[in-house]
Amino acid sequence: MAKRDSTPKVERGVKSPGMLNPAFVPKRRSAELSTPTLLEGILQGDRSILGQAITLVESALPAHRPQVQAIVEACLPQAGRSLRIGITGVPGVGKSSFIEKFGLHLIEKGHRVAVLAVDPSSQLSKGSILGDKTRMNELSTHPQAFIRPSPAGDALGGVNRKTRESILLCEAAGYDMILIETVGVGQSEVAVHAMTDFFLLLLLPGAGDELQGIKRGVVEMADLLAINKADGDNHAAAKRATADYRNAIHLFPPKASDWVVPVTQCSALSGAGIADIASLIEQYKTHSQSTGYFTQRRQEQARDWLHESIRSLLAEQFFGKAGIQAALKDRENAVLEGRQSPFFAAEGLVGEFGGGAT
Repeated sequence: MAKRDSTPKVERGVKSPGMLNPAFVPKRRSAELSTPTLLEGILQGDRSILGQAITLVESALPAHRPQVQAIVEACLPQAGRSLRIGITGVPGVGKSSFIEKFGLHLIEKGHRVAVLAVDPSSQLSKGSILGDKTRMNELSTHPQAFIRPSPAGDALGGVNRKTRESILLCEAAGYDMILIETVGVGQSEVAVHAMTDFFLLLLLPGAGDELQGIKRGVVEMADLLAINKADGDNHAAAKRATADYRNAIHLFPPKASDWVVPVTQCSALSGAGIADIASLIEQYKTHSQSTGYFTQRRQEQARDWLHESIRSLLAEQFFGKAGIQAALKDRENAVLEGRQSPFFAAEGLVGEFGGGAT
């Protein structure tokens, strides 16, 4: 019996179906919108245009840089009026659930909330893989909220290098509470701490060792420790963890802000303790503004941003020079074969390609 040919056949002459909705007009991409159009939309609080502008800011294409610079510079006079809150914690601590409950509480109090949730990126697609927006269903659809999941890409510590620009755009759009969620690993906490006014560390109750592998430096950066998931059977464990951390806090050196770090409990599930956390953050804002620390810290962040931008531009220009990739490969081989140390290989490359025009 002859074997049946199962190879798919292409039918000739079949017309492709037309548009299901002939009246549909696709939105123009952000790169196609003029700078005045983007600015007008941002200042009017248009969430769609704000999202397109941030997409443009995140672009790595050199052709987009002049427009990005114009937008950021134009937004500067309207920026800086928010409270920037960094939120971190170990994976599984419930950061996204907490942010949704906390964001909704802030909105009830009359605030407009922007969430910049920086996700780990797929090293294959370079895309965002956690999808925080899908895990904040109620907050993401609220008209007074804006949520932007951004892939971390190759930025240091998993924090998108354009997050600072995104903060400025959100502030210009009228959002007075900016929440920045870290990925909770590596150096992301350090990077987020360097661009926020208040740093909240979420902890789990009853996770065995109460320090839970949290680095001492992360605890030192925190302005508030909150034991999340303090509900149900976790009440006793949360109470013990709170006492342990309150005792531990006294062993840390005083903070530059002269703020005594509180330790509290909350439940993103029931909402218990959320209002207390918002109140403590307001107390911190009042305290830091009265002592001048708030303004001092913003100035330090602006200086750090300048230095970081210089390092980023120098690296970009260096690796973009003609012939650098071939020379780099030669030096890599020399290092791998033990013929040259990494330091002298780098010194040679910088000496050969570090100056002059590209």
